[in-house]
Amino acid sequence: MGLTARIRTRDGWAVSHAVVTVTDMTGTQVLRAEADAEGAVRDTTELAPGAYTVIVTAVGYAPAASSAIVTASGRAEVGTVTLARQGGTELPPPGPWTIDPAHSSVAAVAQHLGISSVHGRFTDFAGTVEIAPDDVTKSRVEAMIKAASIDTGNGMRDTHLRSADFLDVEQYPEITFRSTGVTQAGSDRWTVHGELGLHGVVRPVDLDLAYLGTGADPWGGTRAAFRATTELRREDFAMNYNQVLQAGIAAIGTTLRVELDIQAVQGESLPAA
Repeated sequence: MGLTARIRTRDGWAVSHAVVTVTDMTGTQVLRAEADAEGAVRDTTELAPGAYTVIVTAVGYAPAASSAIVTASGRAEVGTVTLARQGGTELPPPGPWTIDPAHSSVAAVAQHLGISSVHGRFTDFAGTVEIAPDDVTKSRVEAMIKAASIDTGNGMRDTHLRSADFLDVEQYPEITFRSTGVTQAGSDRWTVHGELGLHGVVRPVDLDLAYLGTGADPWGGTRAAFRATTELRREDFAMNYNQVLQAGIAAIGTTLRVELDIQAVQGESLPAA
């Protein structure tokens, strides 16, 4: 007897902090129960046969209401209740996530000779994502990139990029990013505000982030996918080197577009290889 229900997000994740309130036809509250860690509600309070209204609430989600009929057995089986993020936004389940470098990419695109682009990537990086349970805007991101891992497909150019003219990897071996806040920018888009440490300079940088969804992986884990972009100005990070050709065209553009394709694994560490 009593009430049973399962509280889930749109993509099937448990909402562990949901609260279920049941009122009778006069509007009187007759039951209040909290979901467990699996998003399940099991309450043994016996209810009189009749019609009831079931309201499910959770911080960060839009409330959901439905009707329930209690039979002579005193049981109300509400089934699965799906909650939508407040404002229609979706994010992975709360808790820690670890960026998987083997299935992620950190790329940068610079203009070359004013007519084409040079594409590069960093091959050595790590990071964590912490999705806040109650207020998504308090979620956090931290990442570290080894500056010497730059790879543009040209050894001579890469050596120059590692030199004091650009990244100066001997003096500044790590590029760091630490978020300072998150704001909603659309149904599945976010702006991650943070501080980027590059070439000995720390400056505020905003990442335009899209959440692409979650899913199971072949190794028994759960993964979340994100795509993020931002644009940096080299002079903001004291990288002022440039070669101006005879025609007055800069060999290398002053702006750099950064493109991140990230897979993160649920948990505080990556699975053992």
